Amino acid sequence: MLSVPLARALRDAGLTWTPSRGDSFVVPDKEMDSEVFVLSDMTIEVHQFPAGPVIGFNGTTEWALDSIEQAEALWVPAEHQLRELLGDAFAGLAPTGEGYRVTLRVDGATSGFNGRDPAEAYALALLSLLRARRP
Repeated sequence: MLSVPLARALRDAGLTWTPSRGDSFVVPDKEMDSEVFVLSDMTIEVHQFPAGPVIGFNGTTEWALDSIEQAEALWVPAEHQLRELLGDAFAGLAPTGEGYRVTLRVDGATSGFNGRDPAEAYALALLSLLRARRP
């Protein structure tokens, strides 16, 4: 799983989240950074309101939370989601002696990003793409 700082860096670089079943998220800066929640059809789900989406905790052990605004939640994308977000720029994933390396090919140029696991390598590569696309 990605670290909260890396997930936050992705969000701050422009990664947007449309919550869907199975997505993982944390509620940062509320002394809950280590609690990972997963959207499901029964216990934690997204409710659409005119003011925007709200994540509801329905009868779960998260007694202190009835609901939070989506903006308060920090998406922690899964490995497969990160790879999908890389799109056509993704050129490969390979193990290294100390982790994994993701290779991107953008406009004929190749670059690599190392992480301790595939998800971190994908996230670092995506972070680079997002930052390159910012004006």
